[in-house]
Amino acid sequence: IIVEAWEKGLNPKGNATTPSNWDFSNSFFFAGTVITTIGYGHLYPTTVPGQVFCVFYALFGIPLNVAFLNQIGKGLNAHLVALGRCTQEPEGSGVMKVMMMGVFLTSGSLLFLVCPPMIFSYVEGWSYGEGFYFAFITLSTIGFGDYVLGSNPSKYYISIYRCLAILWIIFGLAWLSIVFNLAAEMVENLIYLKMHKSEVIKEEAATQKTEEQIVQHRVEI
Repeated sequence: IIVEAWEKGLNPKGNATTPSNWDFSNSFFFAGTVITTIGYGHLYPTTVPGQVFCVFYALFGIPLNVAFLNQIGKGLNAHLVALGRCTQEPEGSGVMKVMMMGVFLTSGSLLFLVCPPMIFSYVEGWSYGEGFYFAFITLSTIGFGDYVLGSNPSKYYISIYRCLAILWIIFGLAWLSIVFNLAAEMVENLIYLKMHKSEVIKEEAATQKTEEQIVQHRVEI
């Protein structure tokens, strides 16, 4: 009975004044986890109309959120997309881009991965390692659901807490997606350079072998 009441949005701990799981802050947090495809799984619609609405909301909300995140990513730094091509450009330009990338990675790490776990540890009662784990699992859209903000019934949370968390998630997703794109591009460049180097070595070996055969043929003549 308690589990059924919890799934339907009632908190069985406390008296009748205990707020519902579907108050504005929780609903706002749920909407954010849907369009960002995190999907913790701790809160979900149980009625058929709610499930149908959630499907259509996700169909339209996810593409709009992806477009929004792309615009945020472009606004962070319009030149970061080209940082993976540093090896193909003049030395001075490449050094400048590497410095820009270092500043971008350092500031973003502090803002989205290093400092927020301190707040989560204080509010939720987690260790710093647990807070950092939650931050990365959330921003990478893995969303296991083993750690969720504002889900401890023994703690009091201000209503704006989860709303601010969604803003952190949205901007953190934009930052981390750029980091993942840069990392993927760097890996592709390294693989390309390695393959190109091996092909050059093979060509040089074949050329050297051909020259040796020509010299040997001349000596025999």
